[in-house]
Parts: sequence; C-alpha cells; structure tokens
Amino acid sequence: MAAPRGARAGAAAKASPKTAIPVLSWDRIRPAPVVLVTGPETFLAERAARSVRDLLRAEDPSLEVSDVDAGAYAPGELLTLASPSLFGEPRLIRVSGVEKGTDAFYAEALEYLAAPGEGTTLVLRHAGGARGRKLLDAIRGGLGGGVEIACLELKRDSDKQDFVLAEFAAEGRRVSPGAVRALVSAFGDDLAELAAACRQLIADAAEEITEQTVDTYYGGRVETNAFRVADAAIAGRTGEALVLLRHALASGADPVPIVAAFASKIRTMARVGGARGGSAQLAGQLGLAPWQVDRARRDLYGWTEEGLGRAIVLVAETDAQVKGQGRDPVYALERMVAVIAARGLD
Repeated sequence: MAAPRGARAGAAAKASPKTAIPVLSWDRIRPAPVVLVTGPETFLAERAARSVRDLLRAEDPSLEVSDVDAGAYAPGELLTLASPSLFGEPRLIRVSGVEKGTDAFYAEALEYLAAPGEGTTLVLRHAGGARGRKLLDAIRGGLGGGVEIACLELKRDSDKQDFVLAEFAAEGRRVSPGAVRALVSAFGDDLAELAAACRQLIADAAEEITEQTVDTYYGGRVETNAFRVADAAIAGRTGEALVLLRHALASGADPVPIVAAFASKIRTMARVGGARGGSAQLAGQLGLAPWQVDRARRDLYGWTEEGLGRAIVLVAETDAQVKGQGRDPVYALERMVAVIAARGLD
C-alpha cells in the first residue's frame, strides 16, 4: 500500500541539485532497483521501507524478502541473496545500519551497484554520519539507477500538522484544523504515537474528525498538555489555566516543556504583532502556517507592547528557575501563569 499523500507533506519527485537521482519525501514512495533511505527520523524511515515492500508485494505476492545488518555483514551475503532463484521470484533485500557497515559490505555493495540483480530491489537504510559516504555518493551519482527517500526529523509544529493532514487525506477523511492542532499538541513529542492516534480516529470515528472528537478519545492527554495551559493563560482565563497547570503537574508533566510551550506561543505573538500583511504573506515570511498567524492575532487581543515585553522576560526568568536556578519550580510556574493571564501585568 502506498504511503499517505498530503497537500504539503512532501514535494513531487525531483532530482536534487547535488544528486543525479530523484529525491523523494516519505509520502512519495516508489520502487527502484536501489532505494536509499536517509535521515534521522526512524519512524518515517521504517514506514518508507514498509511502503516499498507493500508496493512490490502488491505487484507480485511471491516477493522474497531478506534482511541484512550492514554492521554484521558476512562477505558474499549480498551477492548470494541477489542471485537469481530457480523460479525467478522478485526479491527485496533490506539493509539496516548502513552508517555502521563493515568494509566488506561497502566493497560488495559498490560491486553490486555496478550490475544490480534483475528483479531485485535493494533498500539501504543510512541514518546519518560520515561512514559509508563513498557508497552514498555513488548511489546519488546515479550508479545502480536508484532513488533517495529523505526522512528528515519533523521538528516544527507545522511539519507535524502536515503529517497529520497526510494521514487523514490518505484515507479520504476530513479533519478540522482544531483537531489537527489538538493531536499535535497531545502527541507531537512522539511521531509513532501521533500516527497511532490518527489511525485510531480513522478507524473508530465517524464523519469529520473535530477537536471535540479528539477530546472524546484523548481528553486526559490533551487536557494536561502544556499548550492547553498556555492557551488558557494567554486568553486571560486565570482559573482555568491554573487548574490545567496543576492537573498537568499532578499527571507527571515536566515543568521545562510547559515553559517551552509558553515561550513558543509568546514568541509567535511577538513576531506576528510587529508585522504587517495578510496571513498567507506573513506565513511565508515568518515560516509559519497561515492559521498560526491568525491564531497569534487573536491571542494578541487585549495585549499591549509593554505587557508582551514583560511576558517575554518573565518566561525567560521562569525557564531559568525551573532548570535549577530557583527553589520552587511550581511557584515560578504559577506566578508565570498568573502574570500572563493578566496580559503581562503583576
């Protein structure tokens, strides 16, 4: 089965300026004689490898799959696995740990690339680092007729939101912007958990998935989320923000990510507050999604420049206190919430 395709999650296949082969994103998978899977995001890399297998198996159920550890490679292993079989079944050879490969593996992989086995697909997983660079350069230079699948870490919330949109779009399901934000807020620290949450909603929820749907399924996880605390405080709802904060702390939340959520929201407000232009224009200039610009503008209602500046300073002070410079991190958090809920005023 092909991997999900989102509106912005990945660009169409293209050749990178530094390579002679197509560089594909995780949601634009297609087989080739050699598939180089690079990047630090393990979840996406594993999904890419599964997608290649599923596509090949859909073409021919007799696909023979073999796994090789490049770090424990036995001389002759690759050439033996790629040798034609008696009945000519297609073959998939998946090689893990290419960044830890033995000298014998690199030498024989280069030899294989010069004459790839007919009916064989070779998937090479390289998580990063300098080792194996000669092999990567050869593949990127066109040897073996391969493609590269780039599995970069999804660091920005906008990237994770694109991932969520792609998950639902692949199944033809509608999801509201609020539901996307709620899922990322609740599960954004672990891409595998985020994907699992999406799959459960796709399987169980009827009609459009809304923020209320997410609350129904994952209310406890979402309610204790740091961004919920920040949203309530920034909106001036002091009591709600303090209750959510205490609930989060009682549930084992770490104070540091809570302060980080406040810092992210306040920084975005400051960037948007000092800019002029339409949502789409500012989104491009500031590296945000249009909805983030609109949300920041709504959050800024009732705030003054003085109050926003005070909030920025206070968040920085609180960050230092919860990281060891203060005696009572909980008090520092509660004071931050109270001051921000008062629009930056004591």
